[in-house]
Amino acid sequence: MRFNKITSAEDFQLVNSFDEVKRRLLEETKYSDRLDKPLAYWALPNDRRLPLAFLGRTIGDLLATPFEELSATPGIGQKKISSLVTLLNRATKEDAGFEPSQAAVPEASSDDNFSTKSPLDSDGNFDPALVSEVLWLRWRETVRRHNLGNECLGRLAPTLMDLPTVIWNTPLEFYMGHSLAEIRRLKTHGEKRIRVVLEVFYRVHETLDLAQGQPHLAILLRPKFVPVLQAWGLERLVGETPISRSDVMDRLTRPMLQQILIDAGQTVHDLAAGRLGIEGAPQSVRMQARNLGVTRARIYQLLEDCQKIMSVRWPEGRPLLESLCRKIDEKPGESEAYQLLTATRDLFYASKPEEEEAGAEELEASSN
Repeated sequence: MRFNKITSAEDFQLVNSFDEVKRRLLEETKYSDRLDKPLAYWALPNDRRLPLAFLGRTIGDLLATPFEELSATPGIGQKKISSLVTLLNRATKEDAGFEPSQAAVPEASSDDNFSTKSPLDSDGNFDPALVSEVLWLRWRETVRRHNLGNECLGRLAPTLMDLPTVIWNTPLEFYMGHSLAEIRRLKTHGEKRIRVVLEVFYRVHETLDLAQGQPHLAILLRPKFVPVLQAWGLERLVGETPISRSDVMDRLTRPMLQQILIDAGQTVHDLAAGRLGIEGAPQSVRMQARNLGVTRARIYQLLEDCQKIMSVRWPEGRPLLESLCRKIDEKPGESEAYQLLTATRDLFYASKPEEEEAGAEELEASSN
């Protein structure tokens, strides 16, 4: 369709809409920093009928082109022109100054297909299809402003069950130099991986967005269970009060098992709890293998997930627990606490990969 001649009320309305958004973008100084951004900046993954011929052109270039010329572009019809107007309007609704440090907290948009405030769907679940380049820019800027680029994805993810193991230790700064479009083109980055990466940035942004920071203060992000366990461990390390088994159980072992449940699921949690004797006598690997109908090597493999999780969630826990074990070793009245403490340390921070032990046991079994 060409707009050299207006033939319907819809054509007339579309021309007026384009002229109105053009006037706003060119005349209002608060939009001047958006004119050199490509139109694709305001496109969402779930948008339909995008004017592909225009996405690489800047806002300023498009506004400098006569409407008749835009509408005469090959492959551009009324619906594509309508999408162009929609994207231009998004540029006026976004309240992100494109010097990121000057970005303000945005107002919610009235556009049902473009949330400027939250990428959560109607059920409260994170939806990567609702993430625009503008939102991604804000999230990256929040991470940069709080110097969190060196933090790894696994440290800050809501759960490790959704995060591929190979990127648990990938620092946030790996993604900070990429646009959303560039991330989607990275090798091995399918929609599932992109979703969890974006959600980590989103959760960090939501936590820190309003924290402007002070030159004499720093904000550290840690998994929720870490500060509580760290405080308990340091208190017991410097204090003289005897440590009881129930104290170790309630203040250390159970919280760590709860994190395993979050990050590895029920099966690994139950195996770890069984090994530590949470609900009864400690279970042997042989017994657990028989109960699940798997090899002992498989049980060791599942239990090793506990070590992998703590190595990314709470790596500082290893030296703290080792120090605690040395302190109460062979102290009168603390033998039961020592047994549980060392068992907890060995399960979550084994000094020797347990798959080696599993392999030795399998070899021994096969020779008998």
